[in-house]
Amino acid sequence: MSRDFLDGHRPLIAILRGLEPERAAAVAHALVDAGISLIEVPLNSPNPLSSIEAIIAAVGDAALVGAGTVLDTGAVRSLAGIGARLVVAPNCNLPVIEAAVASGMIALPGVLTPTEMFAAVAAGAHGLKLFPAELVPPAGVKAVRAVLPPGMPLFMVGGISAANMAAYRAAGATGFGLGGTLFTPGKPLADIASDALGIVAAWDAMT
Repeated sequence: MSRDFLDGHRPLIAILRGLEPERAAAVAHALVDAGISLIEVPLNSPNPLSSIEAIIAAVGDAALVGAGTVLDTGAVRSLAGIGARLVVAPNCNLPVIEAAVASGMIALPGVLTPTEMFAAVAAGAHGLKLFPAELVPPAGVKAVRAVLPPGMPLFMVGGISAANMAAYRAAGATGFGLGGTLFTPGKPLADIASDALGIVAAWDAMT
């Protein structure tokens, strides 16, 4: 798995923290229909593996599906066992990165400092999740982009909405992770679809 994993996908990651397993397939269809095809279910959600399996069954041919808040290699093994393809973490855990890469999955570790960024790159990360984005203004993104390997995907996560994507994009961000602005438990499906369409429209207006 190389950095071309984004081919055919907008670099927008839906973070479905707290997703109810019984709604997983319907939510996934709404996202993919809106144009968001990178989907993660954080592992601190209720029955996350069940939700991930349901999403893979529903949209796995059209989306890259996996987990967020992946904190140890045991979780990586469990995800590989159900056919997940995306391993997203809030931190830079080198064994998790290496296990994901060895299993043929996309590794997107969480980083904040240049030291963490380059450690993740050396471990084989396919992209970097800059988290929490609220702590790094666009000027900071521009500075680290200047020294990162060319083409290394850089996702901003934390406090991202359609309103602030353009400034980060102009500074060199590759894409974004959308959590609470896109999904919260119990949010009506129509509202999820509407917000997803708005985010996609904001992205498309920048590209």
